[in-house]
Amino acid sequence: MKKNMMRAVFLTTLAAILCLGMSCKKANEPPASTDAPAQQTTPAAEVKPAAPAQPAATEAPKPAETTPAPAAAPAQVAPAAAGAADYAPLPIELPKPMFVGTPQDMKVENLEKPLGKARPAFLAPKDGVLLSKGKPVSASDEEPIIGEIEMITDGDKEAADGSYVELGPFVQHVTIDLEKQCELYALVIWHYHKQPRVYFDVVVQLSNDKDFITDVKTVFNNDIDNSAGLGIGKDMHYVETNEGKLIDLISQGSPKARYIRLYSNGNTGNDLNHYIEIDAYGKPVE
Repeated sequence: MKKNMMRAVFLTTLAAILCLGMSCKKANEPPASTDAPAQQTTPAAEVKPAAPAQPAATEAPKPAETTPAPAAAPAQVAPAAAGAADYAPLPIELPKPMFVGTPQDMKVENLEKPLGKARPAFLAPKDGVLLSKGKPVSASDEEPIIGEIEMITDGDKEAADGSYVELGPFVQHVTIDLEKQCELYALVIWHYHKQPRVYFDVVVQLSNDKDFITDVKTVFNNDIDNSAGLGIGKDMHYVETNEGKLIDLISQGSPKARYIRLYSNGNTGNDLNHYIEIDAYGKPVE
């Protein structure tokens, strides 16, 4: 019995020793890696550098065509330009100026701006001459307040006392008889240029009828309200200067007429009407 007990103790001890040895062996082994094994990578295929691009083939430049292009049609020349050699500046003789500049406080409706420089030369056919000098003149006011009616065509354009005619108030007119039908190129009018003034209801008409009943052509009209009874005009008021007012008749077809009539209706200075000189340029109709 005693031997059996000793054998059991021995076997128990031996088992304990064996277990202890196995534990030590496991402790000395390296722990298993918990990471997933790295995948084996195959080295990338060797990439060869691309061959340099070959330049695109270019065509040899074609020689310029030698066939000339069709000539352009010649530009049409305006009649005025075509006959420019037959034109020349009108020889308008101007009186000396009596004032410098233009007042800026003249409150007149439909007033044109001053040029601020000399008026350009007016070109007209070279056969144009002064037709009105010395020609007969009549007026609606047969007894002027100052001066004589004949002074309107005497060639004196100065603004000095004794050089102008003063007619009564309200609408007045003067009429020049060229004594024969003429082709007219331009009119130049001097009412009064001793002071800067604007004359109202300036209307200029042409006719071959001395009574201006038939064959009447209006070539200028700045009557904005028909106060002269000749219709509403679209021309502008203007300030009197030593250059006079030039009316272009060439642009109106160079009308043919024997009589020239001019109306006015007072001015910015007073209710009277004045005339210094009227020049008519053109040529007699043969």
